[in-house]
Amino acid sequence: MEKTPLLMLGLPKGSLQDSTIKLFGKAGYQISVSSRSYRPSIDDEELDGRFVRAQEVSRYVEHGYFDCGLTGQDWVVENDSDVVEVCSLVYSRASNVRSKWIIAVPENSPVQSVKDLEGKRIATEVVNITNKYLADNGVNADVEFSWGATEVKARLVDAIVDVTETGSSIRANNLRIVDTLLTSFPHFYGSKGAYQDDWKKTKMDRMVLMLKAALEARGKVGLKMNLPEKSLPAVLDKLPSLRRPTVSHLAEDNWVAVETIIEDSVARNLIPDLKALGAEGIIEYPLSKIVL
Repeated sequence: MEKTPLLMLGLPKGSLQDSTIKLFGKAGYQISVSSRSYRPSIDDEELDGRFVRAQEVSRYVEHGYFDCGLTGQDWVVENDSDVVEVCSLVYSRASNVRSKWIIAVPENSPVQSVKDLEGKRIATEVVNITNKYLADNGVNADVEFSWGATEVKARLVDAIVDVTETGSSIRANNLRIVDTLLTSFPHFYGSKGAYQDDWKKTKMDRMVLMLKAALEARGKVGLKMNLPEKSLPAVLDKLPSLRRPTVSHLAEDNWVAVETIIEDSVARNLIPDLKALGAEGIIEYPLSKIVL
C-alpha cells in the first residue's frame, strides 16, 4: 500500500499556542493537545506536528526537522534563520495588533534616548536584535540574556528590551518606553528543501489559503435582506461593503434581494437604518472564512 505523504509542522508553544489552535480551527484544521505532550493530534492524516517554543521554530524549520512552521518574524531575525517566508498572519496572544520590541526604563530613569545607554547594562531575550540596534545607533552597551520575565529586571539593570502588544505590563511595572526596535507578527515559514518539493509546497499553499481566509473573516459578518427596488440606491449608499453587494431580483415585481459583507462593529447602527429605508427579512450571519 502506498504510504501517505506527510508534512511536518512546527507550532509555537506558550503565549501563541491557544490563538494558533483557534486560528487553525477556524481554517478547518482541528488541533488538540494534551498538557503532557508536545505532539498534537491533527485531523488531517497528511499533517504531523510538534509544539516547541516560538523562539526555536525557525531553527528547526531551517534545519529541516520541520517542513514548515509558524513563529514571529522577530525570532527569524534573532536567529538569522535561512527560511522561506510563505505569508504573514497577523494574529497574536492578546489582540490583533503587532508585537513591538521596545527599550524600557523605570519612570524616574535619566535615560531619555538610545544615546543615553552608552556604557549601560541592558537585559533582554533578543540579544542579537538589541546588539544590532545599538550598533546602528553607534552605542556601546553591555547586553545580557534574560531568561524571561524581563520587565521585573528593569531595576537590576539600566534598561530592558522586551516585547509588548498592549503595553499593559510595561505600565503595570512603572516603566517608560524609550524607543521601538522592531515590530513583529507571526509568519508562516517553510524550509527551503520542503518548498522545492512539489507536493509539500502545494500542501503548504493550500493550508495558507485557508488560514488567511479565516483571518480575513475575523470581525466581519454577512448581511442579507429584501427591499423595494426603489429603495435600492439609498440602501447601497449606506452599505460599507467588502465588494459591491450582490443584488438579485425576487419573484415579486419591484423587489430585490441584497447580500453583502460588513464589519461586525457597524451592524448595530446599520441594521436600524436599513429597516428605516424599507428593508425586510434582514439576516445577519457569522462568517468563518473569506477567500479573496
